[in-house]
Amino acid sequence: MSHLKRLTAPMAWQIAKKENTFVTRTCPGPHNAAAMPVAVWLRDVMGLAGNMKEVKRILHQRDVIVNGKPVTDPKIGLGIFDIVSIPKMDKHYRLLMDKRGHLVAVEIDAEAAKTRLCKIRNKTIVKGGKVQLNLNFGANLLADNTYKPKDSVVLTLGEGEERFKIVDHFPFAVGNVAMVIGGKHSGRIGTIAEIRTVPGSIPNRVILEDENQESFETVEGYIFMIGRETPVITEWGIED
Repeated sequence: MSHLKRLTAPMAWQIAKKENTFVTRTCPGPHNAAAMPVAVWLRDVMGLAGNMKEVKRILHQRDVIVNGKPVTDPKIGLGIFDIVSIPKMDKHYRLLMDKRGHLVAVEIDAEAAKTRLCKIRNKTIVKGGKVQLNLNFGANLLADNTYKPKDSVVLTLGEGEERFKIVDHFPFAVGNVAMVIGGKHSGRIGTIAEIRTVPGSIPNRVILEDENQESFETVEGYIFMIGRETPVITEWGIED
């Protein structure tokens, strides 16, 4: 089924629920079903298209670049930390999660749009004994054994050999800076003060301290590393 009812659309999309009955459903791809289809982002969020016909025309002209590659499928999902560029408008955006749990597009400059922050979901050993990093938005790349699951890496988004080079690395460790991307503390940034391992199937807990030295707690799965002593991303555009 290519559509879902607007009333049941994820709250993170922040779209009008009663203007129409249906909205585009996210197709299988780099993110899960809660990711926002590029058609919804262009039409309902950014107002760059009035209807699906205009969305398809824009995408057919290869005017929307997501993580360094043109997107032509209106159902492809956009998720947190994706980089979206519209070259004809000289506009670049990073998708972030605000403190209400909504996906927001924060405008960035062209230089910032050349890299993307990625979380390592897991790593595997492939043919030849090489280490493969499996990233949170569906990409995989070969690397050495320095990197661990739950760490973050900064990748280049160029073409050919310049694509997906690791230029920075933020380990999941006490003392480093993380952003919470889910739950009631969504959008908050803090330094990891403690990683509390919980036995059994219950998720591990992480204790963080924000810039005001206020402590808060979340589950390990909501943690996204964004720096060491300070965050590498400063253009938050997040409301209190």
